[in-house]
Amino acid sequence: MNGAPGNGPKVASGDLSGRGGRGEAGGKSRGRTAVAEALIAGLPVAKNDEVVIDIIGMNHDGEGVGRAEGYTLFVAGALPGEKARVKVLKTKKQYGYAKLLDVVEVSADRVAPPCPIYDKCGGCQLQHMSYDAQLAWKRQHVVDALERIGKLRVAGGAPEAGAPAGGSGEERADGDHAVVVRPTLGMAEPWRYRNKAQVPVGVTDGALVGGFYARGSHRIVDMETCLIQHESNDDVVSRVKAIGRRLGITAYDEETGKGLLRHVVVKVGFRTGEMMLVLVTNGDRIPHEDEWVAAIREEMPSVVSICQNVNTRQTNVIFGDVTRVLWGREVIFDYIGDVKFAISARSFYQVNPLQTEVLYGKTVEYAGLTGQETVIDAYCGIGTISLFLAQHAKRVYGVEIVKEAIEDARVNAELNGMSHVTFEVGASEDVIPAWKEQGIEADVIVVDPPRKGCDPRLLDTILEMKPERVVYVSCNPATLARDLRILEDGGYRTVEVTPVDMFPHTVHVESVAKLYRQE
Repeated sequence: MNGAPGNGPKVASGDLSGRGGRGEAGGKSRGRTAVAEALIAGLPVAKNDEVVIDIIGMNHDGEGVGRAEGYTLFVAGALPGEKARVKVLKTKKQYGYAKLLDVVEVSADRVAPPCPIYDKCGGCQLQHMSYDAQLAWKRQHVVDALERIGKLRVAGGAPEAGAPAGGSGEERADGDHAVVVRPTLGMAEPWRYRNKAQVPVGVTDGALVGGFYARGSHRIVDMETCLIQHESNDDVVSRVKAIGRRLGITAYDEETGKGLLRHVVVKVGFRTGEMMLVLVTNGDRIPHEDEWVAAIREEMPSVVSICQNVNTRQTNVIFGDVTRVLWGREVIFDYIGDVKFAISARSFYQVNPLQTEVLYGKTVEYAGLTGQETVIDAYCGIGTISLFLAQHAKRVYGVEIVKEAIEDARVNAELNGMSHVTFEVGASEDVIPAWKEQGIEADVIVVDPPRKGCDPRLLDTILEMKPERVVYVSCNPATLARDLRILEDGGYRTVEVTPVDMFPHTVHVESVAKLYRQE
């Protein structure tokens, strides 16, 4: 994707960076700042300079990477292969930030973003890039992390999309191995894929609004349609806002801590069509509660659960500790493949169920299950991966530090009649050694850690238990690469990695890695 700049029409662009004007207190201050920045190591550019630069790559935030006389500038909205006119916003010793003014030479990968507020909203970062190019960039993002951070050798060239998924990687004469990184598994329809909307609520011009935060801020952009949300979520959010306006419901103000409604959270079961609505409030009492519930039931018959979550803390965290059902059921149901899940107001459940099935299918494939294996799922959450694996394994053990998640996992195991799955609360690095002392030996260990990656003690535990295979499901290529290096140094070989596009039009990429223990 780092080819020569393409020819094309001039493309006008607004302020896509969300960084403009930061730290400007007045004319004299701006002047001193500009002079100071220009003096940093004799930089070739200073704040407010306009320059034309070649965009040679894209960073992990989706910003174009350009060079001005060898000095790196990050430019939101610019694509690799483009020549762009930019305005310098901020400089540091090694790099700076610039605003895209015009695209002088246009990449063949540039497309018109279909979302009318794409340049304002911070939810997506890559709508201006063709979907095929997004998938290629996400693969390259994984490759770069494996090579630079994990110090792993990646097999040369992108394999064909239809190439077989097996194999043990390429070999060199000296026995050093190369990791095969497969093409990113994308969606046939990469829109309307999210089953959960978490919409902050505020006031604009005296009216209650709800949408998403503008880039780089906590200013709410009102919206009625989000192209990556399930259409039903859009409809419910829109109707809830309208009902709230009719009833005079106040919106929470972050600065004063006053006002009632903080967030509207909506969940939909893609397979079942069932919907849950959660009103996150700054206080226990909801004015006109009965009227609100009655209006929701009348206007939205697919909503089978209406809940209230109380959060009175001055925090960016969405949920508080207390949740109560205002009407209907405590849960809605949905399926991933053939596995049924109960989803409560606080349950973590993958937001893209179609791609979750793809991700878990690859996890099962890499686990190499024949029906005779014992598997440990080291970050099991509400049991999604555990139960998917349990369809193909003799015994599955899941561990998770969040007590409520384990309660949900046990409910889900019972819901599917899976008595050969055991869940336990605790830290993996504490629970798994205790299991080993009880004589539980794992043939396969699956990890699906948070963005920070695996706890170092868990990696030590894996190396001590010596399972034949490890499957690492990752949402962060950098920490994946770091942890793979540790496992490689401990006697494992990373055979293959498949990126999976769980969040089209954003910079996020999930990956599944297959590791074998070397004798």
